[in-house]
Formats: sequence, structure tokens, C-alpha cells
Amino acid sequence: MLGPGRESLTMAERLQRAWLQRGALACLLWPLSLVFGALAALRRGAYRIGLLRRRRVAVPVIVVGSVVVGGSGKTPVVMALVEHLRSRGLAPGVISRGYGRTTQDCREVRPVSEAHEVGDEPLLIARACGVPVFVAPDRIEAARALLKAYPATQVIVCDDGLQHYGLQRDIEICVFDERGIGNGWLLPAGPLREPWPRAADLVLRAGDASGIPGFDVKRRLASQARRGDGARTPLAALQGRPLKAVAGIAKPEAFFAMLREAGLQLEQTVSLPDHHDFRAHPVKPAGMDLVCTQKDAVKLWRLQPQAWAVPLELDIGPQFWNALDRLIDAKLSSAHGSQTA
Repeated sequence: MLGPGRESLTMAERLQRAWLQRGALACLLWPLSLVFGALAALRRGAYRIGLLRRRRVAVPVIVVGSVVVGGSGKTPVVMALVEHLRSRGLAPGVISRGYGRTTQDCREVRPVSEAHEVGDEPLLIARACGVPVFVAPDRIEAARALLKAYPATQVIVCDDGLQHYGLQRDIEICVFDERGIGNGWLLPAGPLREPWPRAADLVLRAGDASGIPGFDVKRRLASQARRGDGARTPLAALQGRPLKAVAGIAKPEAFFAMLREAGLQLEQTVSLPDHHDFRAHPVKPAGMDLVCTQKDAVKLWRLQPQAWAVPLELDIGPQFWNALDRLIDAKLSSAHGSQTA
């Protein structure tokens, strides 16, 4: 069902649908995409020839981003990447813009931070991964602040920021979901922020992103759900109980479909905008158990600590990790650390 008060598709949802094919609305917007493409090309060219400056920090930087607008699953990839780096004995840190927050300064994200002050995705990373996380509109400012506070950091992972060219990056990971490149057009006629194909060190693709060379990533729900008080239960234990599922992410229906595939009985579903503010627009259980995404939980638990959060897990093959390790090892063994911004 639609969320409260929603009786028709929003403009954002209409555009998302239009971007999957070259229909009437996309064709109408196509001339504007030429303007967008020209401006984007000028900006990229200014960085390439040095009119605009790229700045470097003293440790390797891995950017995880996408050329497609909307949620493509970048943050779960960042979290998986952080865990992989730690499994190798490295000390990673994470930087982000902190999309959706009400502040604009550079600050550290702590597990006790408020989502509206630091952003829901950075807060999720800080809580789930337990690594230093800093947010700032200027990623270089966030990276420098992180290294100043945590000088033992060996690798910085940037959540999003593929088009934030001012930050010199050492490894680029481009993530695609099942939409692939959509209709292949630039904004606003299509979903692309920049033309594809473009150079990228590694590409991850989920679902049926056909025609895009890269490594496959499979997404699945974790086998356990967790409450705000720390209680855990097998996901199967929620079967047969009336549930109200809530999702304030880019594609809520995908989360609901995964819950149903796990055998859960969803009496009610509430689709909310990405980065939804539960303080301003709360959700009531209505006599049912609440189920939400891990990203929503960092905000919803403040109001509904009894809500069950179901994390998303990624299955990325060893070929990707081997390729990534080769790139990281080459950067760590270079004279990278002696370079200055």
C-alpha cells in the first residue's frame, strides 16, 4: 500500500519510471540533458587540465559511488569494504557528505549522534562498523579532520562522491543496482549523472544489470532481526505474526518483497521517502510488530525501540576482493604516504 496521504505517484517516482525507457516524458526532457551534459563535461575538463584543483590526503582513498541517481546500494558496499579492510589488519575510516542532515559543518559521527545532525547512512556505518566516520560537504575537509583525530588510519573509504572530483581518489568502485543505466540518458531525461561507460577501477552490479562488465553482488536479508534494546530473534520467528513493514529508502518495495520471500506476513506496508524524518512524521505500530530496514532503525528506534530491524547482507565473490586487494596493496606499497596536499 501507499504511505499515509499518498494517492498517486510523486514527481520523483514518475521520473524514476520514465528513466527506465525512452518514452514521451524522457524525450521531452532530453534537450535539457544536453545542457546538463555540457556543463558536467566542462566541470570534468576543468579538473583534468588543472583549472580546478584536486586535493590529496596522506593515505589511500577509495571512493564508492554510482553514476546513477537514487539508491544503488552504495552504503552496504562501504560497510562490506570496511569489514574486509579490517579483516586484513588495516585501520579504515569513512567520510561522507551526510546527505539529509540539518547541519552543514564538518563533524565526527559517533554512535550516540542524532541522524538529523549527521545523516542516517553515516550513523548506520558508525554504529554497525565501529570505525571513525566524519561528515562534511567538502570531502577533503572530512578526510583531513578524520586523519587529524585518528592518525593511525591507513585507508579512507568515501561513501558516495564519485562526482566529487576535488578529492583525489586512488581507487574508484562504481555500483549499479538492477536498473543498470536505465535508458542511458543523462539527467533529467535519464538517471545518469555522467556518461557511461566511464573509467572505473572496479564495478559491482546487482540483479539484472545486463550489459555492464563487472563483478556480481547479491543482496539478501540477514537471518536475524534486532530491536532497539539489543534483543535479537531469528527472522523465521517473525513468520505467522501480523507485521507492519516500514521503509524510508530509495526502493521500499524491494525491501517488502524480500520480507515476503522470507515468509513474513505483511499486514501493512508503508513506503516513505528516502532519508525520511520520523520525528516530523512518526509511524505508529497500529497493534502490529514493526519491521524496518537497518538504515531506518537508527532514526525509528528513538521513537519505537521495539521495532525489528532486518539488516541487508551482501554476497560478493572472491574475485572482486582479490582484485581490490591488488589495487590496495599497490597503493600501500607506493610512496603515497609521503605526498602532501
